[in-house]
Amino acid sequence: MHFKINKTFLLFPFLTLLLLLSSCKEKTKKADLIITNAVIWTGNPNQKEVQAMAISGDAVLALGTNQEMNELRGKKTKMVDARGNFITPGFIDSHVHLLQGGNSLLSVMLRDAKTPAEFTKRIADFTEKLAPGEWILEGNWDHTLWGGALPVKEWIDKYTLDNPVVVYRLDGHMLLANSAALKYAGIDKNTRDVPEGEIVRDKNGNPTGILKGNAMLLMQDKIPELTQLQKTNALKAAMVYFAANGVTSVHDLDSLSSYKTAKKQQKKHDLTLRIYGARPLNKWIEIADTDLQNDKWLKRGLLKGFVDGTLGSHTAAFNADYTDKANDKGFLITDQKKLSEWIFSADKANLNITVHAIGDHAIHTILTIYENLITKNGKKDRRLRVEHAQHIAPEDMRKFAELGIIASVQPYHAIDDGRWAEKLIGPERIKTTYAFKSLLDAKTKVVFGSDWPVAPTSPLLGIYAAVTRRTLDGKNPNGWIPEQKITVEQALNAYTKDAAYASFDEKVKGTLEPGKLADFVIINGDLTKIDPVKIKDLSVLMTYVGGKKVYDSSKKKPRTVTIKVKR
Repeated sequence: MHFKINKTFLLFPFLTLLLLLSSCKEKTKKADLIITNAVIWTGNPNQKEVQAMAISGDAVLALGTNQEMNELRGKKTKMVDARGNFITPGFIDSHVHLLQGGNSLLSVMLRDAKTPAEFTKRIADFTEKLAPGEWILEGNWDHTLWGGALPVKEWIDKYTLDNPVVVYRLDGHMLLANSAALKYAGIDKNTRDVPEGEIVRDKNGNPTGILKGNAMLLMQDKIPELTQLQKTNALKAAMVYFAANGVTSVHDLDSLSSYKTAKKQQKKHDLTLRIYGARPLNKWIEIADTDLQNDKWLKRGLLKGFVDGTLGSHTAAFNADYTDKANDKGFLITDQKKLSEWIFSADKANLNITVHAIGDHAIHTILTIYENLITKNGKKDRRLRVEHAQHIAPEDMRKFAELGIIASVQPYHAIDDGRWAEKLIGPERIKTTYAFKSLLDAKTKVVFGSDWPVAPTSPLLGIYAAVTRRTLDGKNPNGWIPEQKITVEQALNAYTKDAAYASFDEKVKGTLEPGKLADFVIINGDLTKIDPVKIKDLSVLMTYVGGKKVYDSSKKKPRTVTIKVKR
């Protein structure tokens, strides 16, 4: 039997395949934005550096060569020529005080006041702008810039008769209050001393205006809460500031809590910063009973506690005396039993925990509590953190990695404190001070932040500090404790993918990969190839969050906001 084969029938499968291929090509997703001619450090070890990137919506669509990305170009695709500049994933600042810092941008600036006269004049000038009764807050002064003498209320009293003043030392663990503020808070010669705190007094027993440690609570509990308008203004100012520095996400450890304010801005589609917010550890039950409703813009669930204070204010807790003050080891500002109870309870409620610890005694204390927690509550993916972890006892260095504890550190502090730290704790203890390399060598997860407004938020300055360790006074050109220098790539990881890990976000951001958020920064120099000493001179050209440009250095007003002032 013979069959006559129809040639059209034979061609049918081939035509069908062509039609399917044509259809697939037409349905290939086109990019909304394509960046070309760049040096893109992706943070992804499987595709570390590429030339171009395509973005669809708020996510990365693809990465590769200019030619490969051009295949994704559609009629409405916006093209951006990076002109050979360097691109990194958006920087994540793992330690900021968001509303406090935003409010400081709107208040008197004392951070670089170099003399008592300049300190006084700035406050006097700022007071002239205020109505009677308005408070002057923040400030962030540094008494080491004028030789170390602590300010006193008499410097500013005659200029601030009608305005309470409470300005903080840059580390936030010491404040100066004027007479108007002290009177408002009821602090005088008869006020009793506070455990784990100090009311600094003159020879007659009268308060000088300086309050340290827990003594600050006597004043802080009396300061009127910021109004909603003030919080909104602070957040707006902070977002502009972060965008200009290439920061696209922050971990907000401010007790003022930015969540409600940020939520209102999110509903208006006016957020340009992703926020992971913390609440005080002792208020864990408030968060445990809350529907967190986290998304890619706003997250909650982190709790922050304290073990001690800071080095500069002599409130950091050490195993041995301060070198410059006998019989002074600093002190723990939180009762260990209470601290442990809060941590164990919060952990059972599946909340995330981080604790401030600076001195070696404080660090050992929190590591011991964490170790007990893991033993008694069982192993799970906690991602416990220690904030600052500045002065680690050598025997505790490996405990971070052994227990899986994240070291959340601030590299700029190293080149700032390096000017004077050895005078306070001596040549031996500084060997494991800001010990970034030792921590990384021990396989610890290290994440970087700024502690803004204590220090500038600039990740470029942070990277410069971590890689060069050149102190701000120029006296350590080869680096302060140079054996603790790290590489640029290690610093970039600490500001991007590892910082994303610390907030349980490594699957959605921190590296530039298809499907992850299109948060990225364009910088006018290749961080991986430039002389590290010159990193501090580089600048952010553009910042993108979710594929949208939120900062452009070529514009005189990169992304202005209207700050409403209530008189």
